Amino acid sequence: MTAAALAKARAPQIDVIVESALWESVADAEATVQRALVEAAHVVGADFDHRTVAILLTDDAAIRRLNAQWRGLDKPTNVLSFPPAPGTDSPRETKSLGDIAIAYETSAREAQSEDKRFADHLAHLAVHGFLHLLGYDHEADTQAEQMEQLERVILARLGIADPYLTHPAEEVRG
Repeated sequence: MTAAALAKARAPQIDVIVESALWESVADAEATVQRALVEAAHVVGADFDHRTVAILLTDDAAIRRLNAQWRGLDKPTNVLSFPPAPGTDSPRETKSLGDIAIAYETSAREAQSEDKRFADHLAHLAVHGFLHLLGYDHEADTQAEQMEQLERVILARLGIADPYLTHPAEEVRG
């Protein structure tokens, strides 16, 4: 089995749902998210066989509603992660790692203002959201350093420059 096939075998099943037509302007958005999460799963090293993750590619209006409902913040953000609620595991063989929502307009504005390729920023947001589902956080400095270093490693393997070189981590911490 090739390294790529092994990485894909260990990755969770990834369901990308495109909710907003705005994403149609982004070539290969779904493939970018898939590739980023497969690489993240490989770097983390866990076996995600029989696990799923859903990615919702949405817009600012929808993510603003989610942010208000779940975080009490009535504003759009770039990415939100939703681990499964405790006690929601089903007896089925495949279990959810959770859901990730990414907003088009906020992500596009950030990529433009940071002079980044949109696809690279999208990959970073997908990886960031995925790491949150795995329990990584950035509330404390030591947690942030660990999470950011893991993001750097994953993105480097995807050929994406360090997103924290010239921009502070707060820009991703939606």
